[in-house]
Amino acid sequence: MPLVTINLSEAWSVADQKLIADGVHDAIAGVGFPQRDRFQKIHRLSKDQFLYDERHPDLTQPRSEKFVLIEITISFGRSVEFKKELLTRIIRNLENKPGIAPHDVMVLFVETARENWAFAGGVQYYVEAEDNN
Repeated sequence: MPLVTINLSEAWSVADQKLIADGVHDAIAGVGFPQRDRFQKIHRLSKDQFLYDERHPDLTQPRSEKFVLIEITISFGRSVEFKKELLTRIIRNLENKPGIAPHDVMVLFVETARENWAFAGGVQYYVEAEDNN
């Protein structure tokens, strides 16, 4: 179950924010996570709250006000190939709807140990599942 944080500017409409969130979730489900496991946060930020380098790392064209920064927190253990497949799906989905240029999408994977997840009631589900095996 990934935890997704979508950071974007106020230039995006509420309808487009939904398309972005749906596109990211569809990509996540497309690489094998359960469709029901949807945990997303959307941070809509003003210009003074969303600061970024327009060309890092040597982009040929600058990022626009439609720049989107996506953070995906997942458990350790996913391969580089898995992450590349997820990235490809995210870029393709967001380019399709709502029409984000690939250079305006940045994705950051944040990996954490499975014992760092407590889904409800303070229960470390993954730890208890491992303890029962």
